[in-house]
Amino acid sequence: MNDIGARDAAAHEAAQEVDAVVIGAGQAGLSSAYHLRRAGFEPDRDFVVLDHSPRPGGAWQFRWPSLTYGKVHGMHALPGMELTGADPARPSSEVIREYFEEYEQRFGLRVHRPVDVHQVREGDGGRLLVETSAGAWATRTLINATGTWDRPFWPRYPGQDTFRGRQLHTAVYPGPEAFKGQRVIVVGGGASGTQHLMEIAPYAAGTTWVTRRPPVFREGPFDENWGRSAVAMVEERVRQGLAPQSVVSVTGLPVNDAIRQARADGVLDRLPMFDRITPSGVEWDDGRHVDADVILWATGFRAAIEHLAPLRLREAGGGIRIEGTRAVADPRIHLVGYGPSASTIGANRAGRAAVRDIKRLLEDVPVTA
Repeated sequence: MNDIGARDAAAHEAAQEVDAVVIGAGQAGLSSAYHLRRAGFEPDRDFVVLDHSPRPGGAWQFRWPSLTYGKVHGMHALPGMELTGADPARPSSEVIREYFEEYEQRFGLRVHRPVDVHQVREGDGGRLLVETSAGAWATRTLINATGTWDRPFWPRYPGQDTFRGRQLHTAVYPGPEAFKGQRVIVVGGGASGTQHLMEIAPYAAGTTWVTRRPPVFREGPFDENWGRSAVAMVEERVRQGLAPQSVVSVTGLPVNDAIRQARADGVLDRLPMFDRITPSGVEWDDGRHVDADVILWATGFRAAIEHLAPLRLREAGGGIRIEGTRAVADPRIHLVGYGPSASTIGANRAGRAAVRDIKRLLEDVPVTA
């Protein structure tokens, strides 16, 4: 046995053996853990939940203070415990962090944190080896629920490094007061971009909104049929192995009174994407130039799945092909909160579906010693 083989054998020997590992303790991870318990799996004996965040709350704990609970669109309760009586004026980061923390305690989910998962690779005897900052686990199945928050997407444009002002991403948005008296360009046509614009406009010396595609504003309710159709479109992409789009990207932006007022005031007057960034701002090939002190990139996130790279699950299209929540290339692996299950209600349903499939797999497929 060579040195690498010896190290691999030693790592597997030291690993704790479980039936399932859940990576991530946001909405998707907690839903999955809840359904594992309901199916008879015992935390820290049969399964383990690993989360790299410092405290409960998933990505919500990092949201900007001005995103109050009353502004949150479509937050769906975790299975088995409603979120009731929350003050809509409180920051969503506080409300949902406290809710998740109570949920973990009520159902005894015993989340391990902070734990960084370095990689997941093939182990011995048909098990997966999950290597982390807190040791290793040898598991028969894996639920990946890592979401997207840790992978903010920064587009690249000519001249970007020459800009003398400040560039920041939604992931570190500090709230509107930080932009007082400044000229701000907001890039991105999603929900975050529009919310940032409407918040910043009263404080800023001026705002400019640019997007790659014209934003789609949708009047009327997002009923169940519309939501199902949107999820189906995202699902088709991941079934083909393409990188997933968010559900929001295919539903459009819901129009409310605040949106209507912002459009009437000219705050949501959109410009097409600029062609380059200059030291003082941005410019287009037609000669237009806009000076700026800040460029705020509200350009979304990508799936945080780099730790799965050793398993070679990615398709040529850039994504992981899945059926339901199961990775087509490896039935031991489920992705919850990925693609069509990235919404809060989708994550709940996907957690239940993943556990149902895992239970069936464990009952039918023995693992060699």
